[in-house]
Amino acid sequence: MSSRRSPLLAVLAAVAMTVTACGSQRAGEEHTGAAPTPTRSYPPPPKCAQAAETPAPTSASPSPDATGQPDEEPGDQPPNYADNHAYRMQASLSPEREASGLASAGLIRKELEKVREEGGAGEYGAYPDARVEAALQRLGCGPEHGVFVGNGFYAVYTGIACVSGRVTKDELTAEVHGVYVEPQPGAGPCVENRGGH
Repeated sequence: MSSRRSPLLAVLAAVAMTVTACGSQRAGEEHTGAAPTPTRSYPPPPKCAQAAETPAPTSASPSPDATGQPDEEPGDQPPNYADNHAYRMQASLSPEREASGLASAGLIRKELEKVREEGGAGEYGAYPDARVEAALQRLGCGPEHGVFVGNGFYAVYTGIACVSGRVTKDELTAEVHGVYVEPQPGAGPCVENRGGH
């Protein structure tokens, strides 16, 4: 009986290898040796809070590293400090993206200033989340842009850069930065993860 199984198993193995071949070259395609150009498997993110004109980028600041901070000496840190805090890293922004983000931040600040002028701050000087969300919505920034609002904090992904800050009775801030490598789950790409990996 084992002599009958051997040819059958060989045929099945050959069929399985043929069906599951993993090559990237298709029949009839010419192989040029160059790597194929990568393409997105998802649509680009929608944009919001875009200024009519973006100011020219400035290059007077030192070159930021992957965290968006200028390169510095590590100092006195425990072993694996960088590995254990990698979840806090932000994507870097090109000068053009930073300039676009700054223009968006100006629009967002102007809209949030209207919230402050209307008054009605609640406990601890924070405005109701719904009012802050409505102000961002007037700029076209909604849930699809990773909008996060809570306790006077806001964050939004404009499709180019993150703009986040505080809007309270006593302060209005806006910071432009790249998306977080491991953002806070459920809070959009622009909210720093409070936990870890």
